[in-house]
Amino acid sequence: MILSATFMALFDFFVVNVAAPSMEHDLHAGQAALELIVGGYAFTYASGMVTGGRLGDLLGYRRLFLAGMAAFTLASLLCGLAQSPSELVAARLLQGLTGALMVPQVLALITATFPADERPRAMSWFGVTAGIGAIAGQVLGGLLLDADLFGLGWRVIFLINVPVGLVALVFALRLLPHHRAERRPRLDPLGAIGISGALALILVPLIIGREEGWPVWTWVSMATSLPVLAATLRWELHLTRRGSEPLLDLTLFRNRAFAAGLPVNAAFMAFFASFMFVLTLLLQGGLGLSPLEAGLTFLPLGVLFSVTSILGRSLVARYGLRVMTVGASISGAGLVILIAELQTLGGDITPAWLLIPTGFVGLGNGLVLPTLIGAVLAGIQPAHGGAAAGVLTTVQQFASAAGVAILGVVFFGGLGARPSRADYAASAESVTFLALALVVTMAALTLLLPNPRPAAQPATEPEILIEAA
Repeated sequence: MILSATFMALFDFFVVNVAAPSMEHDLHAGQAALELIVGGYAFTYASGMVTGGRLGDLLGYRRLFLAGMAAFTLASLLCGLAQSPSELVAARLLQGLTGALMVPQVLALITATFPADERPRAMSWFGVTAGIGAIAGQVLGGLLLDADLFGLGWRVIFLINVPVGLVALVFALRLLPHHRAERRPRLDPLGAIGISGALALILVPLIIGREEGWPVWTWVSMATSLPVLAATLRWELHLTRRGSEPLLDLTLFRNRAFAAGLPVNAAFMAFFASFMFVLTLLLQGGLGLSPLEAGLTFLPLGVLFSVTSILGRSLVARYGLRVMTVGASISGAGLVILIAELQTLGGDITPAWLLIPTGFVGLGNGLVLPTLIGAVLAGIQPAHGGAAAGVLTTVQQFASAAGVAILGVVFFGGLGARPSRADYAASAESVTFLALALVVTMAALTLLLPNPRPAAQPATEPEILIEAA
């Protein structure tokens, strides 16, 4: 039941990809507005995650989950009722912030309520749900737009959250256990402002800088983000040494799996979010597909992701976490195939040609994501569950927003004023090269994760090995 929050949050990040052309037409949204509708959600989602996790430790995970789910449902309603690009951007920012209240409580509840030997299995299902939610955003989003329920057009992708959220609230009120961290940490407002400010200083100019012509303030803002982040980390370290309660618990990084797993998560999410965003624009803007046709193009990716995410658990039990390295390599092979197709066919590429490379990406991603989340959080003590979950999801969503922003700049920058199919294909090729670099980085970083020797006896759950790490 609590995994519904994870599904909704990831669904709403990716579903706007398939609806972007409809929003552009109906609301007259420009490229910067489209990137803000996608990246702005990820920004507020990322910037609020650590605070959301800490509030769960302070006020109780059940209470924050319920409040976050109710607020997310309301924000979704506001998105569906938006009448202009600015209204939709504002509602999306609010939606991301409310998602940051509910999602950390999912991981925290798993960490706090599941026994140590069962916790990694639950973490793995969290990863499966996250991946399926992302892919469902593309496929189900296309189906919803094609059905045009009640003539709502793109609005239905947000309004569908209202009945789903209400049902989830009813079940959560009846079934969700009361649980609070053993100790009640204090809030750290300076840390929250510093982390959110540093993220905003770099993401906002990345998202809107190209359309504004890269004025001086965009470069000043990005340059300022580094000293702001450094000052915030020094403040957090000062609180740690003083025995206070920093928002970002730096002692978490003493756990090797946690410290090594965060960069892998960042590389994966930057690749996956930007890849899905750009591929959707190629399918609809370049190839002229309908939302349904574009969504169905992602169906093989989703099916293969689901298959390997389930089979991967037994593979990890036998071969260890290096299965993720293999998965990253398979995803990289899919990107190489896509680059070759784009170079050869150019604007003559068709959706059928995309099925093979995206299928490889689905196969590889299914071996990476579910296991990765379990590997990173399995060794975290329950008392630090909210803080660790907040840090992990912050890294993931910041990487998603940064990936969409940076690779979006490359993609839109190559289109020109009146782009042709060939222009779309050329821009997609450039972005795919960058995505491949991220995947190669991810594959290399997986080698830094602790990889315990598989047990002599066959194990039914790979997460037991991860727990031993």
